[in-house]
Amino acid sequence: MGSMSREALGSARSVLSDLGGSVDLTTGEQLLDAGRVIGGSVQLQSYLADPAVDVATKKQLLDRLFGSFSESTRAVLVSVVGSRWSSSDDLLAGIEEVAFRAIATTTPADSSIENELFAFDAAVRTDAQLELAIGSKLGDPASKADLVERLLGGKASRQTVVIVVHLVQQPRGRRIGELLRHAADIVADQSDQLVATVTSAVRLDDAHVTRLQHGLAKQFGRSLRINQVIDPAVVGGLRVQVGDEVIDGTVATKLSLLRLQLAG
Repeated sequence: MGSMSREALGSARSVLSDLGGSVDLTTGEQLLDAGRVIGGSVQLQSYLADPAVDVATKKQLLDRLFGSFSESTRAVLVSVVGSRWSSSDDLLAGIEEVAFRAIATTTPADSSIENELFAFDAAVRTDAQLELAIGSKLGDPASKADLVERLLGGKASRQTVVIVVHLVQQPRGRRIGELLRHAADIVADQSDQLVATVTSAVRLDDAHVTRLQHGLAKQFGRSLRINQVIDPAVVGGLRVQVGDEVIDGTVATKLSLLRLQLAG
């Protein structure tokens, strides 16, 4: 996101925070519904992101489109369209992120949305047919949503199901694994945690994970969760990604760099 979009997102997050206890799962669901409606029309998306259109006019349009939504949902949407965004795509991304944050605030005490998203990501990565079914650009969004409901219904929290159903319906050009990990990062951040995605050739044992978790938490100054990704292609070593920061100590990368040096 550009600087204008980051500022706009910050304003929307502040509105969400100020709403406090009035935010519930329905708020998040309605924000995602609104994002899909807006994203489904290039004209509507461009109009709501156009800084030349005054906020009052945009609000009237929102009221016509989403008048049945809760006051909390509409307050967040008004904040979103009332800010300047670097692009109309950023506006959609902003609605999605604030929706995920709203959903994260409703997580049941006995559930972890991040862990459920990571588990589904792992399942998708190991099942090519499933990845194609929910990730194909040619697939029907409603059919993808129905499949997610069948796979996760009764097995994951309703919060996780809502997030994944949205992602498969409006991927906006992103791969399903990227979508799931990005959503998990947002949910974790809302809980004041970071997520470290650790890629290795084999699964790390519990002691190794604990040491790594403590070391990374100390380095980044925040509590942190580990998401393990198994990829035999890395050969050995670890690749750690926390947000946009990547620490790559895999054998595959070292060999690739060595080959480049020898070729030079």
